[in-house]
Amino acid sequence: MNEHFVKHATFVIERTYAASQEQVYRAWADPAFKAKWFSKPDSFEFRIGGREYSKGGPPEGPVFTFDAVYQELVPGERIVYTYTLDSNDTRISVSNTTVELIAVEGGTRLIYTEQGAYFDGHDTPEIREHGTALMLDGLGKLFEGEA
Repeated sequence: MNEHFVKHATFVIERTYAASQEQVYRAWADPAFKAKWFSKPDSFEFRIGGREYSKGGPPEGPVFTFDAVYQELVPGERIVYTYTLDSNDTRISVSNTTVELIAVEGGTRLIYTEQGAYFDGHDTPEIREHGTALMLDGLGKLFEGEA
């Protein structure tokens, strides 16, 4: 018997980068730059209503499919998108994500808020938050060389 359930959760991650708001925004908007810290997109259309799609994973692991639609873009300030995440042929979550960029002394504070529905125990908010934090740390390391 399959047990179907949904776990809802919201998490917030904050980082401060030694980069301007425009540089941090570009890290999300430019597919070549984004591929340095996130997955390399198979298709990328950074505009309201545009789609970002990538499919891949470790050689011996599951194939993950990230399928996002941009809902709101304020250059240098805000990015809002919804996305689904699949593992092989199984939908594991649906999320709404907001990225806020705020100028602070010496750089930009990024506030990442994700509101997710995680399905049937295939993924958890804790695992997602941990992985997202690692990715945002990787983004920060890219700015260390640009500061």
